Amino acid sequence: MKSSIALAFENCKKEKRPALITYTVAGDNTKSNSLKILNKISKHADILELGFPHNTPIADGSQIQGSTHRALKKGFKLKDVFQIVKKFKKGNSKKPIILMGYYNIVYQNGEDTFLNNCKISGVDGLIIVDLPYPENKKFANKCKKKSINFVQLISPTTSTQRMKRIIKDSHDMVYYISMLSTTGAKLKVSPRKILKNYNKIRRINPKKNFVIGFGITDKTISALKTAQGLVCGSLLCKTITNCLKMRQNPVTKLDKVVYNLKKKIL
Repeated sequence: MKSSIALAFENCKKEKRPALITYTVAGDNTKSNSLKILNKISKHADILELGFPHNTPIADGSQIQGSTHRALKKGFKLKDVFQIVKKFKKGNSKKPIILMGYYNIVYQNGEDTFLNNCKISGVDGLIIVDLPYPENKKFANKCKKKSINFVQLISPTTSTQRMKRIIKDSHDMVYYISMLSTTGAKLKVSPRKILKNYNKIRRINPKKNFVIGFGITDKTISALKTAQGLVCGSLLCKTITNCLKMRQNPVTKLDKVVYNLKKKIL
């Protein structure tokens, strides 16, 4: 049986457009708002990434760090992440959710306990930023046994030989980091150069689904729309920050932001 992630990409392919993948931090800015945001933006997004808050998010820029800080300040815990996923999945069983975060939290909970909770709540995939290949092979196999996609990461400095091994072992989605930076930074490389690198990677195995993340905003997304999938996160976290400063409703605002992102890739 095909995973909901694989089916999402198939659907986008039929519509001749990239998959829109959103990223928000679980619990930002409150537990209830976090769930409301997922429910709203899922009408426009094809796959939802949900970050589990971590006090040292090494790959994340200031916007995502701000979101994480707000969630942790409210006492948000890992069990709350699973509760949000479970509640969301009750009304959106076919919409894929990928949890994104750091291995320390997985390790503290125990890999098996963590994966059991993922399975029970309805998590479809995992991105563990600081668990690279080949160190992630054992854990990725555990994920596969639970029918949870483990998303492998590839960067501009990954050698072709290493890339081939990573792609061979990958599941239904491979994440290409567009540039050497933290999340939310301005594109340091032209969209044309990013797509050139990306297409070179795609040719290694055209059957796999490759997405581009880092530096994807409302200003850059349309220039990259020939990709199979595009991840937008820092823009959404920044929107929540601005809404809170202006005393606006982040749920309504994010709905508009994601709707506009979708329009730019149709």
